[in-house]
This record gives sequence, C-alpha cells and structure tokens, in this order.
Amino acid sequence: MKAGPSQEEVRQQNLGALLRHVHFDGAASRTVLATRLGLNRSTILGLVGDLAAAGLVREELPQETRRAGRPSLVVKPESTRVHVLAVDLGVERLAAALIGLGGVFLDRRECPWPSGHPQDPARVAAILAGFAHRMLDGAPAGSSCVGIAVAVRGIVRHPDGLVSLTPNMGWRDLDFAGAFTERLRVDVPGLDVPVLVANEANLGALAEHRRGVGRGTQNLVYLNGEIGIGAGVIIDGELLRGARGYAGEVGHMTVNPYRGRPCGCGARGCLEAEAGERALLEAAGRDGAVTGTDAVRSVVTAADRGDVTAREALHRVGDWLGIGIANLVNLFDPDLVILGGTLRDVFLGSAAQVRSRINTNALAAVREHLRLRVGELGGDTVLIGAAELAFGEVLTRPLETLARCASVT
Repeated sequence: MKAGPSQEEVRQQNLGALLRHVHFDGAASRTVLATRLGLNRSTILGLVGDLAAAGLVREELPQETRRAGRPSLVVKPESTRVHVLAVDLGVERLAAALIGLGGVFLDRRECPWPSGHPQDPARVAAILAGFAHRMLDGAPAGSSCVGIAVAVRGIVRHPDGLVSLTPNMGWRDLDFAGAFTERLRVDVPGLDVPVLVANEANLGALAEHRRGVGRGTQNLVYLNGEIGIGAGVIIDGELLRGARGYAGEVGHMTVNPYRGRPCGCGARGCLEAEAGERALLEAAGRDGAVTGTDAVRSVVTAADRGDVTAREALHRVGDWLGIGIANLVNLFDPDLVILGGTLRDVFLGSAAQVRSRINTNALAAVREHLRLRVGELGGDTVLIGAAELAFGEVLTRPLETLARCASVT
C-alpha cells in the first residue's frame, strides 16, 4: 500500500496554501484563513508563526474596521522583504521589474531596443543584468530575491526554457537562461536563483487568470497580439503546455488556406497573417513596417472618426479574428476569451464583427455562456505573469525555498 503524506509534508503543503492565499487575495484574518483552508485556528496560528518568523508574512491591524471592540489582526505578505525579478523581452522595448509578494511593483526599469545589435543575446543579457543590479542594490537590506523569470515572444521549450525560435529577434535554439545566469553571476554576485524562460502569451494568461479579468475563471483562453499572435490556455485552473511546451501557437493556425496572406512561418493564411498588426495596418493604407500599439490605435481612432478605409480594415481583420476565436472556442470550450496586447484595441474597434463571426462559426452549445473581455492589466500583463512564474517555488515550498535563496544586502 502507498504510504500517505507524512506530518511534515502536510505542514509544508499547508504553509504553501496559506502563503498563496495572502499572495493572491491580500490581507486576511486568521479566522478567514482557517475557513478558506479548512484548518483549525491553532493550526493556522502555528503556520502564520512559521511564515512570519521566516519573513514571508506579517500580522498587523486592519486599515479600516467598522466593528466595535478590538479588531482582529490580519495576515499580509511581506512585499518589501521577499521579491522576484520579472523580465519582458517585448517587441518595442526591454523591461524588468522587481515585484514583491502580493504582486506589488517595487521597482521598474525599461529601455527601447538598443541601436546597433538589438538582437544580440549577450547584449540583451548585459542590459538586463544592469537593470537587476540597480534594482536589487536599492532593495531593503535583508530582503531576498526568490526567483527570476523572462518572457520571450517566440517558441519556448518546457521545462528547460530553451528558446527554440523568436521570429522577430532572430534567436534559434538559444539557451538564454544560461546566458543571463552567467551574466548575473558577474554583475550581481551572490544572487543564486534559477532563471526561468517562458512564452509571453502563456505568462499573459497566467497574469490575467490570477490577477486580472480572469480571476475566478478556471477555463479561459488569453489571446495576445503584437507582431504575431499567441495564446495561453488555462484548463481547470492550470496552464496548458503540451508535450514540450509549445501549446498555444495559435498564430499559425490556418484560417484562410486558399487566398491567404503569406506568413513568416512559410505557410499562407495563418491567423497572425490575416489578423495581426501588419495585416491591419496594410489594409488601412499604413506603412506595415511601422508597427506597435500607437500605430494600431491610430487606425482604430481614424475608424471612429469616419475613415472608411480604416473601418474596412478593422472589419476585415475582425472577421478573421472572429473565425480564429470560433475555432479556439470549439476546441477548448472556455468560459472566457481575453484579448490582450494590440488585439485589445483591434477588438474594441471591431467587436460587432468578431462576435458575428463567432456566432456563425462556433457551436451554439460552446458559445452559449462564452464571455469576451479585454485584458485589464495593460502594459504590465507580461511582467506580472513572469513574476507569478518566478514565485512558483516559494509559493509551493516557502521555508525551503527561502532558506536556499541568498539575502540581498
């Protein structure tokens, strides 16, 4: 017979569960935590004491109370003492943030892609290590960095984080985690935490599921649009990765096989070729080489002001976007589809067309309770998702993870 978990294993699981509650849901009293976790008050008292002694949580009086008598203490995450480094290798910029427990932004640095060699991995690693050095140097004495995660626009293998392909940066079969780790050892000595690398759409899905419009929804699809289109899929509360981590490459789902536009992958009629930024901008008579949020919003604004060409471009792109979403709805049966990146603006400018296509192409049974929403985390979505990935170990094994992480002084 298989032995059940030991008392220590149960304690470790409970420590992680309690820390996750205050990390995701914010301050809560011991009584509330006992109810949520299904544990008695004495057990909660011991767990809170262990986490507080390790510097992961603290107890304090609530900011507001309407009850008479002495208010109950609430348990809060120690945001300034325990943090992670989140990195976003965006299309237009490099960004990094120091994010504390509870999702609190403590510091943030960014810069446009440098001129000369913006795609050189060693140069990118050096810039990011410089960001890390300055942010960690300004962190409170005695605080601990417990993880690092990097978001990449491209195909990333799981679980080792090998960057198989980044079409817009020219990277192929690159161990960026290794390159970044080596540079950190030089620029930030004493920092000894793993560097995780993941696809930006997956991290966007994670962010919106845990902290955005998808909170409380266990089955959702997050569609992120920039130069390309990617998706993160949450099934029963867990990120769908696939056998090697490549699930969600929906930008290369064929939607227009016979008369489709050529795609960078070599095929024709892919979703990102028909509904991506370049398709919209070229249909609107704009320079397809000048992409980005401002360029897309200019088309939406022009359409709102009566520009017929811009309206027709949004109609065309919304048509293909709706077909793509209908395919995903039929495949995954989500409760919610979230549109992020520049797809947020495209959807706001073509919502009627997108919904019309979904109503025509998706099965009635799966679209009956479907909700379409735009992401609510804005430009920080991917950084927030990277932070949640980096927090994974400490939220699972709090005391063990903290004990092996170096203290930043």
